[in-house]
Amino acid sequence: MFITGASSGIGAALARRYAARGAALGLVGRRRDALQALCDCLPGQGHRIYALDVRDRAALHAAARDFLAHGPVDAVIASAGISAGTLTEAPEDHAVFEAILDTNVLAMAATFAPFVAPLRARGRGTLVGIGSVAGVRGLPGAGAYSASKAAVRAYCESLRVELRGSGVRVVTIAPGFIATPMTARNPYRMPFLMPVERFAERAVRAIDAGVSYRVIPWPMAWVARLLRLVPDALYDRAAARRKRKPRMGERP
Repeated sequence: MFITGASSGIGAALARRYAARGAALGLVGRRRDALQALCDCLPGQGHRIYALDVRDRAALHAAARDFLAHGPVDAVIASAGISAGTLTEAPEDHAVFEAILDTNVLAMAATFAPFVAPLRARGRGTLVGIGSVAGVRGLPGAGAYSASKAAVRAYCESLRVELRGSGVRVVTIAPGFIATPMTARNPYRMPFLMPVERFAERAVRAIDAGVSYRVIPWPMAWVARLLRLVPDALYDRAAARRKRKPRMGERP
């Protein structure tokens, strides 16, 4: 199993869950020390670490080829993601827009690309994209992040249809508020906040079931459905009063 974003948070929790089940893992993240610390505490053997930025497509594909060279891969989880507040009118935020979209969307496609042909050839396997309920409606001050997660859902849906009948499943997991370093700086109330290990348990269950799309925790799924039904005028009025995620360099 190949997992990006394994340095911390959701990626690390999923790695611990799958290692406990006996999977050999390819762990991708930017921080070698964090990857090594995680690898050292995982049960089993055959784990490999790849310290790289997923925006570096050449390095990412080299890691994928190396991991494939050590045996067939059953699943790939694209969990790498970043978040920050953004303002369209701020010139300095354009680079942040690029970084978020590159990491959350383009790097997901780059993560899956080397594995599609081998999985097709075997006639089985799973590609998992980690999205977010933030992609359901645009959040003020988070245009880049909301756009990236909306794109993840559409991209994974497109890929799922492309691979229909091949035996390769595409699963989209949309976390609500999960207790990770990414949410630790949020200055607003986070309903149904879930511990990351509990999230990982439920995510693995959904992946095993081969669902096409799953919001975790389940109460957020109902919130997401209701948000889609709220008229724009009502949504705009409510969302405009919401506290915003800090921009790069801002304090919560």
